[in-house]
Amino acid sequence: MTSSKDLEPSKIPFYPNVFFSNQFKVRAQWPSTSTDLSGQTAIVTGSNVGLGYESAMQLLGLKLSHLIVAVRSLHKGEAAASTMRKQYPKAKIEVWLLDMCSYESVQSFAKKVEASLARIDIVILNAGLIRLDYQTVDTTGHEECFQVNYLSTMLLVILLLPTLKAKGPPGKPAHLTIASAALTLVCEFPHRDKTPLFPAIDDPKNFDRGDTYVVSKLLAQMFLWNLVDYVSANDVIINLADPAFVRGTDLSRGIGGVVKVFFSLFGLITGRTPKVGASCFIDAVVTKGKESHGCFLMSWKIHPFSALLYTPQGKVVTQRVWDETLAEFEFAGARSILEAMKV
Repeated sequence: MTSSKDLEPSKIPFYPNVFFSNQFKVRAQWPSTSTDLSGQTAIVTGSNVGLGYESAMQLLGLKLSHLIVAVRSLHKGEAAASTMRKQYPKAKIEVWLLDMCSYESVQSFAKKVEASLARIDIVILNAGLIRLDYQTVDTTGHEECFQVNYLSTMLLVILLLPTLKAKGPPGKPAHLTIASAALTLVCEFPHRDKTPLFPAIDDPKNFDRGDTYVVSKLLAQMFLWNLVDYVSANDVIINLADPAFVRGTDLSRGIGGVVKVFFSLFGLITGRTPKVGASCFIDAVVTKGKESHGCFLMSWKIHPFSALLYTPQGKVVTQRVWDETLAEFEFAGARSILEAMKV
């Protein structure tokens, strides 16, 4: 099957055509009724609320044996896990700390996965946030949305790869899905020509409340474009999945006031339910196979990346994103990890 890289970029206007179709016209795809995840282990980040919680519940509903609830608040994670355990008493459900604002926490989490799990089949990296005001992460100095949605997420991807390859399901690749966004298709990425790029993203003068979240998701598409050259679909299937606009999630926890009210009302009118939104992640890790490796999934189908990635300028920016990301992760030995994945 043709991958996102091989598809022609979409020429259909996003508003209203693509947005309307994605939100209202497409029908949800659900796993086969015979799907049985008995014996399997899954990690879902940000799984105490919203899409993460619903994704975890759907996996448990498919008889998942072992779930890792990865959250920044152990108290909130345990509260969510308590509800899960009542509904699915046969499953082993653990709550592990993962703070996506901290590289140290990301590294500790990845080490715990390697040391504690005998098997790992599924990873859903759902944790993320939207910020309408400029804030930096104290420990890294990066803008918070950029840090959580892109940098820490990609570091976690890299650090988990060797374990997923070594401890995936017998005779099959493990699945790793990263939450994405359809709005990447219309992301303007205004500072894409800056060299170096990351300091420009971090510059408070360049902060754009309407673009920051989407840029963080576009960067993930760019990173994945090159990442698949290092990771075989026979070892780990990696993809990006758009859940569309979903009401009732914790994504907008960084938004307040009138804007939060608008988001809530807009969600009530146009948003998918968390159940339907989460089904996109479940489809990506349970139903989709090697054909989805390195792809952007939207409306439960393989979809082209943002049109920017297919242009000569976009290819230059994509390479710059790759180079600056690996330079950022030198402290974690990211380059050597990726080179070893080729073996």
